[in-house]
Amino acid sequence: MHAAVPPATSVFLPWGTSHLTVLTLTVLGAIGLVELARRGDARTVRASGLVLAGALALVTLGYQVVAFDPAHPGTTLPLQLSDLAPYAAAWAVVSGHRWATALTYYWGLTLSVQALLTPALGGGDFPAPSFLVFFADHVLVVWIAVLLTWGLRRHPTWHDYRFALLATVCWAVPAQVVNVLAGANYGYLDHKPETASLLDLLGPWPWYLLAEAALVVGVWALITLPWVRPPAGSGRSWSPRRRSSARSASPPPGPADDPAASPPSPPHGRSG
Repeated sequence: MHAAVPPATSVFLPWGTSHLTVLTLTVLGAIGLVELARRGDARTVRASGLVLAGALALVTLGYQVVAFDPAHPGTTLPLQLSDLAPYAAAWAVVSGHRWATALTYYWGLTLSVQALLTPALGGGDFPAPSFLVFFADHVLVVWIAVLLTWGLRRHPTWHDYRFALLATVCWAVPAQVVNVLAGANYGYLDHKPETASLLDLLGPWPWYLLAEAALVVGVWALITLPWVRPPAGSGRSWSPRRRSSARSASPPPGPADDPAASPPSPPHGRSG
């Protein structure tokens, strides 16, 4: 009697059932997080954000430690932007720092979204570890970016735009040095990925790098424009410094504000 042969792991297919399921869950989860942030109490929103950040950091760090192979630095170093975006997103939730929030917005809502739509994933399909880690990294970054931007209303500015561009350039320079020294292709700076991607539409190397840079500059400017005008009311934030900024900006009292010169007025309500 012949021993049963276990079925081979299916290969991931872009726009197959598992891919479409992940994209659907990404959209539904983003909508749910915005509703939670706007309707839930501050403690619940804070706890939900920390859960997302903790899961993202643990999955990313755990996989990078396991996958690293000193004998193959050209493929196992965590030098892709998708390797760095999870840490920026997790730190944005934990600390509320503006630089981390900016990177999460620009990297998450363009590069991570592009990776979700055209995944460079040549391994197995669900539930292969490579599948789970790849989509967890990218989906959680997108969720955190949506939570911070639309849920907690931490909107980007032109300063954030310039910082994100500068940070991306500062990443690209050492990444290309490693590419030259190790024969690697971090950031797809030396050639396009083997799987289909947006880079296929931008011409051959090195011209697609120039087209990609122009596209990033333009698209990031476009996604900054809707937020450059301050909203009518201040949004919710986890940063106490930002909540108190509106009070510090109030003008000094004039003669009409002298309690001796006018009758007392009822106390003001809390700002929204």
